[in-house]
Amino acid sequence: MDDNLHRLKKNDYILIFSILTLLTYITLFVSRSLDDNRLTNWQWAFIGVDASKIFFILIPGIVLAYIFSRVSIIERHPVICLFFFSYIISALFWREPEVIVDASRYFTQAKHLEFYGVGYFLQEWGKDINAWTDLPLMPFLYGLIFKFFAESRPYIQIFTTFLFSMTVVLTYLIGKTLWDEDVGFFGGILLLGMPYLFTQVPLMLVDVPTMFFLSFSIFAFIKAMDRGGWFIGLSSIVIFLTFFSKYSTWLMLSVLVVIFLIYLKIHPSPKGMGEFNAHPFDGGGQGRGWHRKILYRCLLVTSIAVFLIGVVFLYKFDVFSEQIRLLLSYQKPGLKRWSESFISTFFFQIHPFITAAALYSVYAAFKKKDLKYLIICWLVFLVVLLQIKRIRYIIMVFPMISLMASYGLMQAKNKEIVKFISLCIVISALIIAVFVYLPFMQKISMVNLKAGGEFLNSIEGSDVEVFTLLPVTPVANPAVSVPILDLFTKKRVHYNPPSFTFTKKGMGGLTDEEIQKLPLRFTWEYKNPGYYSAINDGNKKDLTVVVISDKLGEKLPYYIEQKIKGFSRIKWFNVSENIFSYSTFVTVYYR
Repeated sequence: MDDNLHRLKKNDYILIFSILTLLTYITLFVSRSLDDNRLTNWQWAFIGVDASKIFFILIPGIVLAYIFSRVSIIERHPVICLFFFSYIISALFWREPEVIVDASRYFTQAKHLEFYGVGYFLQEWGKDINAWTDLPLMPFLYGLIFKFFAESRPYIQIFTTFLFSMTVVLTYLIGKTLWDEDVGFFGGILLLGMPYLFTQVPLMLVDVPTMFFLSFSIFAFIKAMDRGGWFIGLSSIVIFLTFFSKYSTWLMLSVLVVIFLIYLKIHPSPKGMGEFNAHPFDGGGQGRGWHRKILYRCLLVTSIAVFLIGVVFLYKFDVFSEQIRLLLSYQKPGLKRWSESFISTFFFQIHPFITAAALYSVYAAFKKKDLKYLIICWLVFLVVLLQIKRIRYIIMVFPMISLMASYGLMQAKNKEIVKFISLCIVISALIIAVFVYLPFMQKISMVNLKAGGEFLNSIEGSDVEVFTLLPVTPVANPAVSVPILDLFTKKRVHYNPPSFTFTKKGMGGLTDEEIQKLPLRFTWEYKNPGYYSAINDGNKKDLTVVVISDKLGEKLPYYIEQKIKGFSRIKWFNVSENIFSYSTFVTVYYR
């Protein structure tokens, strides 16, 4: 009888959350006007999408969630399953174009390393190599991939997807270390319940890699406090790498102070690393011994990390100081103009069940007086406190949000129900990402650079001369599209950017002072790399000409018309979503 009641209660929960999964989708779709995300806005992404079709795909998805919730093979091999499952899902998005122009900066910096070597990169980064507000780690790693493998986007995608899948594994390991295997396991799973995240994994940016390095820093520092030994060296190196991945990590690394303070208060139980006892501070030898041990380990990690960071920081002090000045004078006030709402981030771009479970976890941890919980909620607390509302700047805290949600869900006690809810979240997010976000990404005009580059690979000739037309309105300098085109083609690219000036009468009526406030200001400070040298006229018989513009049907300048005389074939790439203010259209002239 008791078994029947238990089964009925469990089945009731499954039915309730099945219905809630469907109702959540309907509610979000009806309320999509509240989404103000700058890339995967539901108002834009659902244009041309049959919303009822998505609803009916969700139904078998829920059935699959129920079937997989009854299978235990994943839990028996959590690391392997989490890694490969997340990798396979992310690989579906490799078809995306580079939809964010920031990729041109990282490609350009990386190609300098490929062409001129590691020594040149280290010496000229921030000087001859324009670094804007970027830190050197990721361009350096991308450059190594170009140099030792190939200048090919698939290699970059293999690498960034590996880092993402390792972040899923690290999320599991952090949860397992702090609590138990279940909290970690469902934390790793729930990281896949954020559809926006899938769109970022294949891109040649720094956000997803930074998420990996910050998660690695948290895990390595926890292990250094727990075990000491070689984890001290590992933690120091990972903190050093994280520090130079992105400026926003400097604030987020404050979580290490929280970990240190927690470890002064509590220490591992003899029963295992997942259990902790409150430190009594009774003056006993055991308490003083643990206290000294933690202080010693923290001092070692900090000393090594600060030394490594200091060497690089002093070497490039003038570059970093100028970047920090730019961040404070331009980027910080600009965030208020370019921000996105928390409603958009935590309900549309992250599954609402995750947000709800994370909010509940705050109450559950407070009720239990669980000090360890401060480790995973600290970064989210900073985001809310400082009102950091640009989703790309908070991607790095997503693993902590998924751990908070896992902690909240685990209060349900029934593991099968928790597993079912988690799988409903993941499958719902995956359906939105694959059937809504991915098709939308492939309609953004930046896909013309991808298609144009791939087409160039299919025609004869080894050299391409690229021209860009000055835009009518200076949203972005089209010159930054050239490196992205270069990323997709194996041809040798030659480019001489046109000169331009800003006056009240030209370029859309904007002055140089107004350009300084544009979100894509960095594009107007584009510095043409030396490897895009002018083409030798002797190679003209082998020449293909590419014109990049931000408007269809523009009249070509005289000097371009002279270049394309005698060309018999033209190929246009003019896909446009008619949403974003910056567009890229590609025209190829060839023999």
